[in-house]
Amino acid sequence: MSIKRSAVHTLALLAAVILGIVLLLGAIRTDTGLTQMAAVLAVLAIGLFALTLAASFTTKEQLFMAVIYILIACTFLNNAFFAIHLGFFSLFLYRLLLIAAGCLHLVGVLRSRTHIERWNGLQVKGILLFFAFWFLYGLVSLLWAKSVTDGLKYLALLAMGIFFIYLIVMYVQKMERLMIIYSIWLVMTVFLMIIGFYNHITHHHLPSSTLYSGPEYKQHYPTSVFFNQNDFATFLSISFFFYIAMVKNIKNGYLKGIGLVLSLGALYLIFATGSRASLLGVFAGIAVYIFIVLPPVLKKIAIWLSAAGIAVFAALFASRIFAVFWKLFLAPQTSHSFQETLPSNVARANLLKNAWHFFLDSYGFGVGAGNVSYYLEHHALYDTDNVTEVHNWLVEILANFGLLIMLGYLAIYLYLMWVLYKFYERKMENQSRLITEGLITAMVSFLVSSISPSSVSNLFFHWVFLALVIAAVNVLRRSRQQLEPIYR
Repeated sequence: MSIKRSAVHTLALLAAVILGIVLLLGAIRTDTGLTQMAAVLAVLAIGLFALTLAASFTTKEQLFMAVIYILIACTFLNNAFFAIHLGFFSLFLYRLLLIAAGCLHLVGVLRSRTHIERWNGLQVKGILLFFAFWFLYGLVSLLWAKSVTDGLKYLALLAMGIFFIYLIVMYVQKMERLMIIYSIWLVMTVFLMIIGFYNHITHHHLPSSTLYSGPEYKQHYPTSVFFNQNDFATFLSISFFFYIAMVKNIKNGYLKGIGLVLSLGALYLIFATGSRASLLGVFAGIAVYIFIVLPPVLKKIAIWLSAAGIAVFAALFASRIFAVFWKLFLAPQTSHSFQETLPSNVARANLLKNAWHFFLDSYGFGVGAGNVSYYLEHHALYDTDNVTEVHNWLVEILANFGLLIMLGYLAIYLYLMWVLYKFYERKMENQSRLITEGLITAMVSFLVSSISPSSVSNLFFHWVFLALVIAAVNVLRRSRQQLEPIYR
């Protein structure tokens, strides 16, 4: 074994030992049981042994990408099958693998300068810098946050998501790797859909689901590995368009048939969840899909017809729309019996009104990272039936981090969508067309369906999706400029 490889193993061992000591001290302070402490140490020991063994037979690059691909696959499992609760922190498979990937990346940074060349070759530096600024702003916002504990927990989730995006964009700079990630998403969705159909048919749920011991009348809702059916529906609203793009662009007839069946299965499960926002997202995505595949002449006609249709709809139903808006957002709050549950539309409207009030009260800077839930629990002006999550991703960002971060996130999201569309308008090979079609329509769908989950910050597939989109833009730009070398 070479001296360099020995150094790598030594650094990996040192990192694992330090991490093990930190986890052990944390477990002792929180009175964690000996069984869980032993489980943590066993997982660390097995992982360290596996890394050392794999490093002996593969190159560092192959080892790192293997960890990345396994990490991506494990993000779809959430905490459904493996979780070690340490009181102050919970370890899932993807968190352990993210730590392993981080250690391997750090070793690579210390040993060579190729990461500088990778960074210099990126075509999306500004986007990554915005995410770094978002995190730094979140740290500063703890100065005025009422619950620093909630803020630190939220920032931990944000840091993991941003670091994941950074890793993917840095190391996935070629179309082949992009397609592998796309394929992992498709395959893991099949696994999650199987669990979803099992939930729907047998009325049995995994312990990680809120319906595991929930009321009988809700047992038919599929939740798969997610916390509730809305989270699952939001995930499927993305996967649906990945399958549709596969059906349209794959030449193999068998794969087309499989993709069609899986897309219909995803659509059925979305209906089964009862998530209206996800269904609306699917319809919006379909409308955009139809638009982007139209010839240029028909696109202009479609834009005019759509504008005319919206104008006619607004004219015919203006009074009814205003009446509903007045009732939900402008009319004085009416009291209700606390023995009765608020209608869902009223509760969601009150959540938005509370969040808007918190935002204005913070002078547009936000109440602090992760603190909107604290405010909803302790300082809500409008009744929400004890619901303490905003149930709207953009409003959650607005209330927590203020106007600047929310507009920055939205601007980058729309910019990525626009860049993908401009690439789509050019003549592209099937793989590139599959990627761009799937991502554009899935982005439209997610933007709408993101008002369904209680919070998106803890849905790691959102960060996988963003990483895939940003990496795709980077790969397409690099291929256009034909920069060499493109790292494998």
